[in-house]
Amino acid sequence: MGFKTGIVGLPNVGKSTLFNALTKTAAAQAANFPFCTIEPNVGDVAVPDPRLDTLAGIAQSKQIIPSRMTFVDIAGLVKGASKGEGLGNQFLANIRECDAIAHVLRCFEDDDVTHVDGRVNPVEDAETIETELMIADMESIEKRLQNIVRKVRGGDKEAVQQERLLKTALAALEDGKPARAVEVDDEDKKAWDMLQLLTTKPILYVCNVDEDEAATGNAHSDAVAKMAAEQGAAAVVISAKIEEEISQLEPEEAEMFLGELGLEEAGLDRLIRAGHELLGLQTYFTVGPKEARAWTIPIGALAPQAAGVIHGDFERGFIRAETIAYDDYVANDGEQGAKEAGKMRAEGKSYVVKDGDVLHFLFNA
Repeated sequence: MGFKTGIVGLPNVGKSTLFNALTKTAAAQAANFPFCTIEPNVGDVAVPDPRLDTLAGIAQSKQIIPSRMTFVDIAGLVKGASKGEGLGNQFLANIRECDAIAHVLRCFEDDDVTHVDGRVNPVEDAETIETELMIADMESIEKRLQNIVRKVRGGDKEAVQQERLLKTALAALEDGKPARAVEVDDEDKKAWDMLQLLTTKPILYVCNVDEDEAATGNAHSDAVAKMAAEQGAAAVVISAKIEEEISQLEPEEAEMFLGELGLEEAGLDRLIRAGHELLGLQTYFTVGPKEARAWTIPIGALAPQAAGVIHGDFERGFIRAETIAYDDYVANDGEQGAKEAGKMRAEGKSYVVKDGDVLHFLFNA
């Protein structure tokens, strides 16, 4: 299981530059004018995880297969996007298809790069896009409420539930709050997710700063961090220009370059980790002589669900999972050593998979 994150923001904030860095391609045209990205560019990138290399080394795996995540470079939104301004309607639809939003905010001063509103204020930029998404949600809800009137009058249970949830979301939006601020009961969770409201998407604010501020941030990124904390959202500081440069270097050169800048890791690593936390995701591994592979699952997933990520038959015919914790696998030099040390466990259908577990599934075909 991977996840799809839409990169959004006002024009000229560094979205396409960041996308190019993340995907190590120049597929997205980075240019200093609005709407240079007309069609959403999609990039599938490997999730860096040093644990996978360690496991592969111990097992002498011939192939290493990391988990993947998808980034979608969505063209710049402007005020009035919910009304179709700019290329609004198309881009709002692209956002709706994503699991999360990476909201790139301009936190750098540069007279050579035009700001669509003629000033640098990332908090106001964030509010501009949030407002457009909220307006789009309100219009969508009002249309849906009109479309289900007849079913509600007829006592259709699903329609009645949908109407209740739509009205709850509308009340929050009219109060100036995004739909993600609504607390939803477990029995309503599935129906709520099916509404696909734009403002239910979790948001990660990406503060794009100058190269010399990548390690420390600045007053603009500090203001964004404060806003994110108040919203219960996440924020990371990245220099898109640095990330683009790093993406073209060999690993050893990239590490040296990061060290010179006072950075411990690439922005991609921070972005992915923040994205995992944002969506409540974790990683487990399958390891053998043929391949070592990472798999992404939701935190709290049970063993059969984890097996189902590999193949549906694994979940349907699940018998048990032979389980070794990552630390135990490494400490005992692999599966055989862990087994001899009593660190391999047989777990059943109720086992909650832990981050870093090395798993082998037994199932009925």
